[in-house]
Amino acid sequence: MTTTAAPEQRISFPVTGMTCAACQARVQRALRAEPGVSDATVNLVTNSAAVVYDAATVTPQRLIDAVRATGYDAALPVPDDDLGDTVDQAASERARALTTKALVSVIAGLVAMAFSMTAMGSAGVNFGLMGLTAVIVGWAGRDIYRAAWKTIRHRSADMNVLVTLGTAAAFLYSAVATVAPAMLSRNGIAPEVYYEAVIFIIGLVLAGRAIEARARDRTTAALKRLATLLPSTARVERSGDWVDVPIVQVNAGDVVLVRPGERLPVDGKIVDGASEVDESMLTGEPLPVAKASGDSVVGGTVNATGSFRYVATSVGSNSVLARIAKMMRDAQLSRAPVQKLADRVSAVFVPAVLTIAIITFVVWVAAAGVTALPHAIVAAVSVLIIACPCAMGLAVPTAVMVASGRAAELGLLIKGGEILQRAGDVDTVIFDKTGTITEGRPRVTRIVPAPNVGEREVLEFAAALENRSEHPLASAIVKAAGERGIVSLRVDGFRSLTGSGVTGIVGGKSIAVGNAALIRELGLDSATPAEVLAGESELFVVADRQVIGRIIVADVVRSSSRAAIHRLEQLGIATVLVTGDRRAPAESAAEAVGITSVFAEVRPEEKVDVVKSLQRDGHVVAMVGDGVNDAPALAQSDVGMSMPKGTDIAVEASDVSLLRSDLMSVPTAIALSRRTMRTMKQNLFWAFVYNVIGIPIAAGVLYPIVGTLLNPVIASAAMALSSISVVMNSLRLRHVRLA
Repeated sequence: MTTTAAPEQRISFPVTGMTCAACQARVQRALRAEPGVSDATVNLVTNSAAVVYDAATVTPQRLIDAVRATGYDAALPVPDDDLGDTVDQAASERARALTTKALVSVIAGLVAMAFSMTAMGSAGVNFGLMGLTAVIVGWAGRDIYRAAWKTIRHRSADMNVLVTLGTAAAFLYSAVATVAPAMLSRNGIAPEVYYEAVIFIIGLVLAGRAIEARARDRTTAALKRLATLLPSTARVERSGDWVDVPIVQVNAGDVVLVRPGERLPVDGKIVDGASEVDESMLTGEPLPVAKASGDSVVGGTVNATGSFRYVATSVGSNSVLARIAKMMRDAQLSRAPVQKLADRVSAVFVPAVLTIAIITFVVWVAAAGVTALPHAIVAAVSVLIIACPCAMGLAVPTAVMVASGRAAELGLLIKGGEILQRAGDVDTVIFDKTGTITEGRPRVTRIVPAPNVGEREVLEFAAALENRSEHPLASAIVKAAGERGIVSLRVDGFRSLTGSGVTGIVGGKSIAVGNAALIRELGLDSATPAEVLAGESELFVVADRQVIGRIIVADVVRSSSRAAIHRLEQLGIATVLVTGDRRAPAESAAEAVGITSVFAEVRPEEKVDVVKSLQRDGHVVAMVGDGVNDAPALAQSDVGMSMPKGTDIAVEASDVSLLRSDLMSVPTAIALSRRTMRTMKQNLFWAFVYNVIGIPIAAGVLYPIVGTLLNPVIASAAMALSSISVVMNSLRLRHVRLA
């Protein structure tokens, strides 16, 4: 008997207790070491882990146990049945608690500094400061020391260990100087105390984490806005009555009533009534969209005018908004390849800092003797405090999170940090024609009536017949008639002539609508032909064997296509049109938007060959398409982009889903990627440079020049500011101009 291997699964779960890149790296290594885990990503910003694993080899609970074995905590995820679960309430509460402890600690530090300056050396004051410091250490710094102890027990080290060692060394030396000052004096050591430094270090570390937590909270702003788009209740038909129920109690198949001005609670299909619906939150289209029986609607959109009833189709985690939220969460949990550099450094950073601190202490004592013990302690403590692996851990994920949220606001769903980074390297964009460069649906572009015949009469006869036809060109004529307020006339004796057109009796006249083949079949003279461009279709309208006019139908180019191509050229990106359509309409569409390289009459497998050929020549290729025939090329390209009304297969094969029918989204995605990569590199550069410059200064390399050492309080402030600066630099992506 053969067994089928279980497919790989993905799980995301919260991880608590992490404070720096060293924590993140340790948890990540532990998860990746588990048998059956093919990939694991730990995100310091979201305090979470995403793991791809073989369910036949490892269980979710074992992954949780692996995290706990490193000294941090984790829990199995709670099913996210609604968008409200995307908002982390615990994070906000933690930020408030950190703010309170930081504020109290800083005030206590100011008090300690004032007493130290006014009563320097007083035994009574020193004992009072020792008590105050002990209270701050035990209350405000408790979580820092507890986390450090857990980490040390697991034979590791992180930012908490550095802060703990630094403050503990300063406190213990100060305590000795307070309790037994004579012992130090006999050995030529000044009995100085550093209580205010200990308090300030704890206060500033907590203040930095509080500001950091609030700034991180802003990186999830886009997700939070999604959570506010759905109403809390829905009016549902139950046993013949309309009742308001919580949205979580709406089931697929329920009939929902929506009145003017209300937000739609769930996705569904209209069964009765008509209205206009504002879908700008989803598509970016500024004008409301007309909806009638049989049309689909999306939860979170706004009903504008009329009221209607609709059947709920997708609820909870299956809804459009929930799927968008999930894609955003997955993208924000993912890693950009540039993160690997920070991970490698973080793995050895804390042990290296501990080594440097020990060397600093030993060098000071060896060079200046035991009398330099206060200087040695200050220098070693400053080294421990100023070193900041937090900044390195935040450098990349904060940029990915902010960029993912900004992308969603711009109508782009980017599937991960790797895609976000790769899109910036694109130098060639391939476009499909139908439904991408063009709107994908025929439209009447002009009507050419015969002498003494009006355009309305031509369209009226044509629409009457075409209303019975299912041909795509027929729908264009019927729609044009509806836009002009033309009511469909009665038709008798309707006939469809395959490959040529339709005939029937309308208003007592024999009417025919069709192409040139129909005119030949009827043995009529088409008279002077109208000017027909490549890509346009010409339909003749005949009344009682007389050609009374022509209707020109075409799949028109999107209004944004030319501007998008021009913007790509400004970004230094080449554009190519690849289509299965005939060469004449393909070249016409390409000329209209400014594309010079055209591949026409190309089969789906040949589209893949075009992509491969460009890749072999060293190009990084993006493919933009919407149909099943585009899916192979979308998958082959370096970055696949699917149009908003593309097939499910095209969306699955793509890396970027465009939510708006606006090709300007393509250059916007690439520009956002490039700006995000620039931000990531800036963050990493300053995180590295900060430590390269800060640690030697803290160790005392400038002492021979300036005669003073870096105060540990200044070191702790600098450490906090380094992390905050990285987060704030990433937050600039929320407002950067990409046009």
